[in-house]
Amino acid sequence: MATRGQVLIPIAITAVIIGIVGVLTIPADSKLAEVKFPKGTVKIDNVTLDVQIAETDAQRTRGLMFQDQLPYDQGMIFVMDNAQVIPIWMLNMQFPLDVIWFDSDGNVVHIAKYVQPCQSALETATCTVDNGGGKPAKYVLEVAAGFVSKFNITANSKLQIISI
Repeated sequence: MATRGQVLIPIAITAVIIGIVGVLTIPADSKLAEVKFPKGTVKIDNVTLDVQIAETDAQRTRGLMFQDQLPYDQGMIFVMDNAQVIPIWMLNMQFPLDVIWFDSDGNVVHIAKYVQPCQSALETATCTVDNGGGKPAKYVLEVAAGFVSKFNITANSKLQIISI
């Protein structure tokens, strides 16, 4: 029978390797302490938000990493070239988020509430959430956790892009 050390050591080594590979595969420009994102405005139902726009691969990879907070009147919108299943990872996040996926017409595809940040290096490869049911989305809106409940955002809510 294997000892505890014989079991835990390979698991620990695997976790470290996965963490290192995850960090090394992040595009270099997304590792910077501060990345500048274009700004825009969107409206979901009757709530207007100032948003940071993530439209390049590096910006989408970076997302809201390392930011300390996100007020309820702000968010980040991920703009994809084509509708697709869009996984969101919570690497280096400092706070939980509500995440809303939309199709190209601004209809809600999926809502994930109170998505928690990754807690360890092992989670870098597995700490993701995607649009439920595999429905394609064109846009993903990340907002502060609690936003969906506070503003009664539902599957019938509608995204209006004012400027992006």
